[in-house]
Amino acid sequence: MIFVITGPSGSGKSTLITCVRESLEGLAFSVSHTTRPPRASEQDGVDYHFVTRRRFESMARAGRFIEWAEVHGHLYGTSRAEVKQKGATGDVLLDIDVQGARQVRAKRPGAVQIFIMPPVFAELHRRLMQRKADDAEAIARRLRDARDEVAAFAEFDYVVINDVLERAVEELTAVISASRCRPTARAVQIKRILRSFTSRTRSARQGKRSPS
Repeated sequence: MIFVITGPSGSGKSTLITCVRESLEGLAFSVSHTTRPPRASEQDGVDYHFVTRRRFESMARAGRFIEWAEVHGHLYGTSRAEVKQKGATGDVLLDIDVQGARQVRAKRPGAVQIFIMPPVFAELHRRLMQRKADDAEAIARRLRDARDEVAAFAEFDYVVINDVLERAVEELTAVISASRCRPTARAVQIKRILRSFTSRTRSARQGKRSPS
């Protein structure tokens, strides 16, 4: 199962994903490709696959992305190979923007889409300033984009308001746990269980027909 985590920059998506993966098993994180330069604390292949614009555009032309978009002046995308590899052993988390979420929704309608909402605009501004990852111009651009992003919340299956981290982690964990209980998500297990009932019923009938 694919879980799409979306929200404006500074909403706390990365922190929530880290916390939820510590509490739930079988959750892999799909590392996106980007043309954005790495920040001091970021590692290639862990936080993002950092590539040149030429390389990214070549991958896009070859259809190697499930979704991709230009966000805040840089290209971001989720490769098909990454999702296939990570999904081979469990569920996959995608940390992507609203544009990317729409593309995934069209191509993978079974994906669970979750929007991470900041509590108020002022708090989002404070978080972006506090992390000291962007200059004033970049922060202003992210805040402008955030106004449009939060307006798209109704497109998503669930909304988690990240005001208190512990509560937001509990809500996101609950959403993922509940989604894993959907009949479609448990199709293989259910099929095996139903087969056991059929087998047991057949054995009981054969026993009744046997001479005493």
